[in-house]
Amino acid sequence: MLRNTGKFDNVTEGANLPFAPLTVIYAENARGKTTLAAILRSLATGNSNIILERHRLNAPHQPHIVVELNNGGPAVFQNGVWSQTLPQLVIFDDLFVAENVCSGIEVSSSQRQNLHELIIGSEGVALNAALQEKVERIEQHNRQLRERADAIPADRRGDITVERFCTLQDEDDLPKKIADAERSLAAAQSAQRVAERNTFSALAIPKISLDEIATLLARSLPDLDAEALARVQDHLLTLGADGESWVSDGLRLLDERGLGAANDCPFCAQDLENSPVLTHYRIYFADAYDGLKQEILEAFAEFERQQEGEIPATFEREVRQAVEQHQFWKNFADVPEVAIDTQQIAINWRSAREAVKTLLTAKIASPLEAIAIPQEVRNLVEQHNAGCNRVELLSDELLLANQQLDLVKEQAREANAVALASDVQRLKAIEARFEADIAPLCEAYLAEKQAKADTEAERTAARAALDLHRENAFPAYGAAINDYLRRLNASFRVGPVDPVNNRAGSSANYTLLIDGSPVPLGANNGQPSFSNTLSAGDRNTLALAFFFSSIENDPDRANKIVVIDDPMTSLDEHRTLHTLHEMDALTRQVSAMIVLSHSKPFLLGVWDKCQQIQKVGYLIGRAGAGSTLSSWNVSDSMVTEHDRRFLAAIAYLENAEPENARRVAESLRPMLEAYFRVAYPNDFPPGSLLGQFHRTCTQRIGTPRQVLNVDDAGELRAILDFANRYHHDTNPAYATELINDAELEDFAQRVLGFIRR
Repeated sequence: MLRNTGKFDNVTEGANLPFAPLTVIYAENARGKTTLAAILRSLATGNSNIILERHRLNAPHQPHIVVELNNGGPAVFQNGVWSQTLPQLVIFDDLFVAENVCSGIEVSSSQRQNLHELIIGSEGVALNAALQEKVERIEQHNRQLRERADAIPADRRGDITVERFCTLQDEDDLPKKIADAERSLAAAQSAQRVAERNTFSALAIPKISLDEIATLLARSLPDLDAEALARVQDHLLTLGADGESWVSDGLRLLDERGLGAANDCPFCAQDLENSPVLTHYRIYFADAYDGLKQEILEAFAEFERQQEGEIPATFEREVRQAVEQHQFWKNFADVPEVAIDTQQIAINWRSAREAVKTLLTAKIASPLEAIAIPQEVRNLVEQHNAGCNRVELLSDELLLANQQLDLVKEQAREANAVALASDVQRLKAIEARFEADIAPLCEAYLAEKQAKADTEAERTAARAALDLHRENAFPAYGAAINDYLRRLNASFRVGPVDPVNNRAGSSANYTLLIDGSPVPLGANNGQPSFSNTLSAGDRNTLALAFFFSSIENDPDRANKIVVIDDPMTSLDEHRTLHTLHEMDALTRQVSAMIVLSHSKPFLLGVWDKCQQIQKVGYLIGRAGAGSTLSSWNVSDSMVTEHDRRFLAAIAYLENAEPENARRVAESLRPMLEAYFRVAYPNDFPPGSLLGQFHRTCTQRIGTPRQVLNVDDAGELRAILDFANRYHHDTNPAYATELINDAELEDFAQRVLGFIRR
């Protein structure tokens, strides 16, 4: 049973499809052959990830597999684990090549290590396991060392090694030393920028003084009483717009011209000497009154000049510059924070300014009216002036910091950045080394380092025991590899296969021998090497030699079940035939063989080659959106089209099947072509026509190059004349050509008689 794995959704037919000593399985691409091979590998090794990573897409349930075994009950894969494994399964597939031979055109260290396992066999594996246990313990030590080293924050110890870090000595007053060293380093690293950077400038906003403004607002003209002022203003209102200017100009003209001794009116010539209004006019428009109004206007303009215009924007700009200077200089020295709420200052400033301007505007409208400053206006001005004081205090602090910044500039010009960086790193490492949560980590690291040294001594002893076993195993394996390369018709051999000890454990090394010259496995600086001397077919042949040699040198090979997945990849026809021969020999040495392939001709070759052995065939075919496993009649697949035509003609002659008459008629000429292609390959090569062949035979009758005699050539002509009536190349209406049963029977017998010669 096979569920939720790869292309297989729910395959239950497999329960009735037992395997045999030889089992061949055919599948088109993307039908699930590789998945089936992976399932067998997982069953052999117990590696559940091989199946879990092939969990069928969108399947709600996990993979569930049941494999019936001859002994020990079924092996069930459920909930991510096998109920039992089948370690006697040995598998040749792409993964075997990638793990033991090469990845593409490269031979990595992991592949040489896996090859070592193949060579030493089960006895050596036990010795190697003991060695690998020590190797693994050393790796555990290494992991522990890395973990304990990683536990010490790298940003605290910098580039200092763990060993040196753990031996650092403590120093007094470390925080201040570190801060000073960091700033000195930052200044040295930015020496040019520090030298070119300006220091702080003064900050200021104008205060508002209410003393002079209050005095001005309270002023009036004592000789111009309120009654007179009211009468003049009432009269001026009757004059309309610009009435006041008109009267003022009239008085000036009257005084300048001296019209009449009695001050006659310029308009009506009446005596104005006793006019009460004229007296009020002269007081209203006197120089003192004009001066008062002018003084109020000038005070208003001066207030605007001091408090408005570019002054607020200039202050905002100066604050932004101070903030930028602080951002720069704080990296190199202790400088005051530029903590000014410019928005609130602007609000308070504007409120106070507008309140004062409102009072001055009212005074301009009524110069003689004394105006007192309300308390709310005074409060607004006090808030503004308090902000001015804070700005002034900050400005003094910034200007005082300029002395320290000048010293920073001078020191940066002469500083050694490399030395300062090293000093900062050292001081920070010392600080971290003696923190309460880090000091124990240093002690644990040193203890683990000593434990690793003890295990390394044990590893050396285990390696010596393994070396003694390998002295016999490696030469035998190397000889077997070259024997298989010879039998597989490979043009290259391998040099001595030697064991290699490395830090990770054990490995195997060898060279290729091409025309007797050694070729290394690794890169060779543009010279011949594994990657550029072996074709894809050569690499696959080498992998097969490794695989066959490992089985040959396995004392338990009679109990092995061999799985071979597409072994002929990149092999030419000749090497494929040699591979079939070796597989045939292998079937008699092992318990069973399972062969999977996308190539039906190859599987037919396996079937035909492996005689006198029980065998079955299966197909992996499409079932809806997935795949399923079903029986395959391999013998039927081995029948050629020529065989089918021949059998159809026989059946027609024996049973007189009218429904097959047209098929037989159309097959007569192809049957002759197939016969002559094999019987006379030099005279009837591929691509030539049967009519042309007949002409050649006719022309050569009675010559040393005769092909057919006169009778045979005549018989061929007669058959062709009949068969051409049912052939598309010679009769466009061949499909509707009438068929006479007696005539067809006669010519079918004549064709069969011809090709039976």
